[in-house]
Amino acid sequence: MNFKGLDHLAIAVPNTEAALKIWRDKLGFQVILAEKVNDGAVLLTHLDLYNTHLQLVEPLVPDSPLAKAVQEKGQHLHHFCLLVDDVAKSKAELDAAEITTAPNLHQGTLGKRALFVSASETDCVQLELTGQ
Repeated sequence: MNFKGLDHLAIAVPNTEAALKIWRDKLGFQVILAEKVNDGAVLLTHLDLYNTHLQLVEPLVPDSPLAKAVQEKGQHLHHFCLLVDDVAKSKAELDAAEITTAPNLHQGTLGKRALFVSASETDCVQLELTGQ
């Protein structure tokens, strides 16, 4: 696996505007970008943490797994994401090592591809990989 470093930390939020009152307004982290991904199912808002990003992840589809997690847990640290050169190649390497991943790549920020490693593989710590 060719890890390039930490890409972002992600907090699942029920409402981005409410979360921004903490992270942007109180703590002063600048919003870099916001975009809807996965056919409008998720709003991703990135804030600059200087050496990485904080990603606010708001589910926009009420019956999604992310929405259910927010309903059950409220706002919470959802995952950390590592940057790799090639997400498809990383998935193949994980599959060869018999490490369970999501069956498909998904859309990440700014056209990047991304993949979740099963939390059962990391003692319930959600790991995402992103890159090209």
